[in-house]
This record gives sequence, C-alpha cells and structure tokens, in this order.
Amino acid sequence: MDIILVPGLWLDASSWDPVLHALKTAGHRPFAMTMPGVGAPASESSEIGMADWVDAVVARIDEAEEPVVLVGHSGGGNVVWGAADARPERVRRVVFVDTVPPYPGGSISEFPLVEGVVPFPGWDFFPDEDVYDLDAETRARTAPLTRSVPARVPTDPIDLTRESRHGVPVTLLMGGLDQDEFEAQIGEWGPYGEEYKSIADTEVVKIGSGHWPQFSAPERLSELLVAAVDR
Repeated sequence: MDIILVPGLWLDASSWDPVLHALKTAGHRPFAMTMPGVGAPASESSEIGMADWVDAVVARIDEAEEPVVLVGHSGGGNVVWGAADARPERVRRVVFVDTVPPYPGGSISEFPLVEGVVPFPGWDFFPDEDVYDLDAETRARTAPLTRSVPARVPTDPIDLTRESRHGVPVTLLMGGLDQDEFEAQIGEWGPYGEEYKSIADTEVVKIGSGHWPQFSAPERLSELLVAAVDR
C-alpha cells in the first residue's frame, strides 16, 4: 500500500532513506516527504505554518488511489495526526515514531529563532535519553543533513476537529517505552493522555533506541514499520 513518511523538525525526505528498502521489499510504496519551507530563509518561509504542512500531506493522500498509511517521526507526528483528522476515511493506520498524537490546539515545542527561522540546535541540545545511541560518527554524518524550519511550525497549534480521527488505528513505536510503561506515563500528560485514550485501536511497541532510530537503529525501525503496516 501507499505509505507517506513525514520527517520530524530539521529533517527532509532523505532521513527516511534507511527504511525505504525494507518497505519496498515488503511490497509497499513508500513516499518520503520534505515539508514546505524546510531550509528556506525567512523571506520565503515566514508565512508557512503547521496548517501548510498538514495540507501538503492531505494533498498527497488525495493523490493516492487507495487509503494510505501515515508515518510521522517526532514533530511529524503532529502533521500526520492533523492529516488523519482531515481525511480519516482515507487513512488505514497512523504510525508515530517516538512521539504521541497531539491534542486539539497542541503544538510541538519552542526553539530559538535565528534570522527568522528555527535552525537545528545541535545534538548537544537534547537530553541524553534522546541521543545516547548516536555515536560521534553518526552525529558528524547526520548534522550536515539538517535544515532550518519555518518559524511558525514548531509553535503553531494543531487544528483537530473530527472525532472520527479516533477510529483510525494507531501504532506508537517508542524509543524507550513498552506499552505498559507508556500507558503508565501518558495518564500523567494531561490532554495528551485524553487524546490517546480516545483512540479506539492503539498499540505501543518499544524500539529500544533514542529519539532518532532511523539513524541509530534503522534495521529495527524497518522491521517494526513493516509489521505495523502489515497489520
């Protein structure tokens, strides 16, 4: 089936390269996206927000002949959940990679602006639990692949209006949490927990990685993506 892969902040379509072969070998048609305004200066990207990223995915869904699977890493999870809300009848499953479904009005996070855009803050910016499995070689190889994102995207609220999104099956591939651990924690996350509990069909699978498994554990991530899609 058609699989639309949305990267997290600062990444483009190439970040999904390590998993594409496995998806194709399993008989699927993956399409990795680069989101609008990524790498563009403020003069070209200042008006681009979360709604534009969601619209880009919705347009791709509409181009597909059959219902699709959406995959979102990190901040891309907000994007794919917004697209599932817009086209719930056209989405077979949403797969979140080390992130959770956002609640209505939620945003990704706030990061420093430089010259009107949000540049990659560097690997040292993130807590050890996110980057512990990225060795020096991997950090040096991948940091040059990162690009700025439009200023509005990380802080724009996500527009979710259709309760029917809760009928779309969801798989959460979590870096360090299995289902029991995850469900024990998300109940303490306020509206995130409420959104998760509203979804009729959920599963949580532990990757055993940090926050960027496409770089640190691509074979494991590939295996879990194929399994999720095949469900």
